[in-house]
Amino acid sequence: MNHAALSPTRLTFGDIAASLREGAALARATRGVSMAYAAVFSAVGLILIASILALGLSPLVLPFAGGFMLIGPILLTGYFEMARITEYPAAPKLADAFAAFARAPRSLWLLALVCAFLFLIWITDAGVLYSFTLGGTAMDYGLDWLDTQRDDLLSFLLWGSLMGSLLAYMIFTISAFSVPLVYERRATLVQAVSASAHAVIGNFLVCLVWGVVLGSVIVFSVIVLPMLLLTLPVMSYASFALYRRAFPYDEKPTADAD
Repeated sequence: MNHAALSPTRLTFGDIAASLREGAALARATRGVSMAYAAVFSAVGLILIASILALGLSPLVLPFAGGFMLIGPILLTGYFEMARITEYPAAPKLADAFAAFARAPRSLWLLALVCAFLFLIWITDAGVLYSFTLGGTAMDYGLDWLDTQRDDLLSFLLWGSLMGSLLAYMIFTISAFSVPLVYERRATLVQAVSASAHAVIGNFLVCLVWGVVLGSVIVFSVIVLPMLLLTLPVMSYASFALYRRAFPYDEKPTADAD
């Protein structure tokens, strides 16, 4: 693809609203399969959260929930594929979502490794921070500790939020638009990451607001897992819709090569 075709358009706050409407409409139209795919992530999240709570480390639920935003862009390729299928038009099946990983180009897996590496850094840092601030303190499940005016807990939440926000912004910058660009084979990995960074930086305020909205909804939904069944499809399809507004094209991509 030529360089001009990878030049992002100017986004507005209206694009965010329109993308959310499109995401909600597509989620309703594909309710069954979209919720079934979200149930997979909900089940994994339930196991992780239950394990954390069983160890009496409930404040670590927040870092793990936030960590979903670091690996989420790769995992959501299943939704991107289902969104593509509805354009033909056709009815997507759950198998199509999982088949998306099989048809993903090799460069997307490389990007997945980068996201996974940053996720491990985040979880490791969160664990170290926890040991320094709250180490040895068992906290059972419940949100009561959020109202506790404890210096050690407030310090953990403050520094954890700062570190998490930095890593989340890094991942968002390089993957917000590069994942769908690579998945649709519209660019190489380097071109896609560069284009994504240009789109995020060039539309800084709009993308910042979108990132905060996306992150807040998903993190809260991971903590209150049943909500993820509803919000994950909407936000995933909305992300795809915003990507199409940032990088529109007249003809559907036909190349299937890596």
